[in-house]
Amino acid sequence: MSPHTPSPRTPPPHPPSPRSPSEPGRSPLVELRHISKRYPGVVANRDMNLVVRPGQVHAVVGENGAGKSTLMRILYGEEQPDGGELLLSGEPVRLRSPADAIAAGIGMVHQHFMLAENLTVLENVILGAETSRWGLLDRRSGRRALEEVSERYGLDVDPDVTVEHLGVGQRQRVEILKVLYRGARVLILDEPTAVLVPDEVRALFDSLAGLRARGLAVIFISHKLDEVLAVSDHVTVIRAGTSVGDFATSEADPRRLSRLIIGGELPAPATRDRTGGGPVALRSRGLRAGPVAEATLEVARGEILGVAGVQGNGQSELIDAITGVREISAGSLHLAERDVTRLDTRQRRRLGLACIPEDRHRQALALPATLWENVMLGSEDLRRRGRWRVDRKAARDLTRELIARLDIKAPSVDVPAAALSGGNQQKLVVGRELSGRPAVLLAAHPTRGVDVGAQAVIWELLRDARDDGLAILLVSADLDEVLGLCDRVQVMLRGRLSAAVPAAELTPQRLGRLMTGTEPEPAGPVAGAR
Repeated sequence: MSPHTPSPRTPPPHPPSPRSPSEPGRSPLVELRHISKRYPGVVANRDMNLVVRPGQVHAVVGENGAGKSTLMRILYGEEQPDGGELLLSGEPVRLRSPADAIAAGIGMVHQHFMLAENLTVLENVILGAETSRWGLLDRRSGRRALEEVSERYGLDVDPDVTVEHLGVGQRQRVEILKVLYRGARVLILDEPTAVLVPDEVRALFDSLAGLRARGLAVIFISHKLDEVLAVSDHVTVIRAGTSVGDFATSEADPRRLSRLIIGGELPAPATRDRTGGGPVALRSRGLRAGPVAEATLEVARGEILGVAGVQGNGQSELIDAITGVREISAGSLHLAERDVTRLDTRQRRRLGLACIPEDRHRQALALPATLWENVMLGSEDLRRRGRWRVDRKAARDLTRELIARLDIKAPSVDVPAAALSGGNQQKLVVGRELSGRPAVLLAAHPTRGVDVGAQAVIWELLRDARDDGLAILLVSADLDEVLGLCDRVQVMLRGRLSAAVPAAELTPQRLGRLMTGTEPEPAGPVAGAR
């Protein structure tokens, strides 16, 4: 079948008013039947079935490495199955590329947005689907089509604003508009709430309700089971490449889902009782670096200090400045009593600074390299004689220890890091950074995009390290994680850090308001108020 590509100038016709998603006889929009996919040494999907109906939000949940991403890549044309078939509206199709999928009415909104920040909303939406008149770009028809799609689905965004001036929630809305503009009837949303605050999550769920009411089908991939239960109509649970549960959301609860996903109870990032922090291990005063306009903080040994904020307010640049990747233009930074403001990254690591970066693929791992080579990265302890000599046996032994202790699913220490699922990659990074027994750990979004099992392991590692006297600076967009793990919290808004507030005095709602600037920042000392 050769799918037809809807013209971007004319939005797709209004679908009929949807009946209840559970109404018998409602024909599926998408059917994946007996899908199998194998990679060398790995079975990613095995006899996998998925049925998605119009007017339905269908959640797909499972651990990292369970096969969700492979199944979605097959549906989006990025991968070809080894067996099984794909049907759209009852007709068999073969999608050889994402272009085929888009032409067939399937759109995907990735967890990491793919927008050109220097272009306007209109330019981003029509990019790659431009129309022309007399050989010139026809902005007028593109604008008209965008406005019609925006009005139809209740996704209001100013078409003339530059993307760099939009908040995270609005950027996600632009991504959704991009796929709707191209005539999508099926939307795949990959971890859509990972970087949203509570108000933005509610706005997204309102948008999904509008899409569902128009008869579109939404495939909602998430590790946040409370959100799955709140927004979806149907749930498919995948484990070890095959479905182990497929039922209406009304028949589900967190306990049932967590047992199907990991075989146990859903973990929670609850803070343990303890006696208090020790000496200050990390201190910044008036630190400035790029968009970081003012950062004053103190983290004591035996404490987790949280930095919360909507993505793009300077958190990434703050981590880069503390690690030495970004130059500090003003202010000071101390590790223990040592001024490290002008020291480079290697010198700071030698003084006891460790870091879990926010992007494990770009900043933490060499994906083609073996696991033991990745564990060796940045470790002075694994060098023998001479500057460039490496103790391979020690690196391999440490890697085997981490695999066993952290339950990292890997056949050997010699497989490339790219062969591991996201959750297992993240556990390897966290274990590596903690193995050198640092004095200060920077943890940037340590559980973003990992399953509940890996979350539980990472939370436990951070709590144990804190209780052993480690000073941890935690940057996270997961408000439950911030409030559950941290002793104190500072909010970063437009490059400035607020005063520190005990986590016990905050709720997710209040923290969300502080992050978006709708509530005045707390008064009091910025740091040291323990």
